[in-house]
Amino acid sequence: MTVPSTIRPILIVDDHSDIRRLLQVTLDDRYSIVEAEDGASALEAVRHHQPRLVLLDVMMPGAIDGLDVLSEIKANPTTSGTLVAILSARGQIADQEEAQKRGADAYFIKPFSPAEIMAWVSNKLK
Repeated sequence: MTVPSTIRPILIVDDHSDIRRLLQVTLDDRYSIVEAEDGASALEAVRHHQPRLVLLDVMMPGAIDGLDVLSEIKANPTTSGTLVAILSARGQIADQEEAQKRGADAYFIKPFSPAEIMAWVSNKLK
């Protein structure tokens, strides 16, 4: 999707196209959406689109996983204020604590409720 330069979109990052599609359908009528399918393309999308919010999977192919993307976003002064919600099948407390330590603003365990994601996004982007 091409997003006008004046609109800061939501970035959806997941290697499964069905998850990206579900989130896009859930959010698309209210927000501009950009998608990425791995860590490297996520970081490129963050640099190029400067999203307001990122919905980020943890386990993805390639050398850069979601936690690395999270760390990069939060460590960069230009993007450190970007909201990042982790969407992960990893539901252990240690996984959630690691994401929180790296700066995650929320942690949703797959399978997640699209309504819960929509409520969180709507609340954060009032």
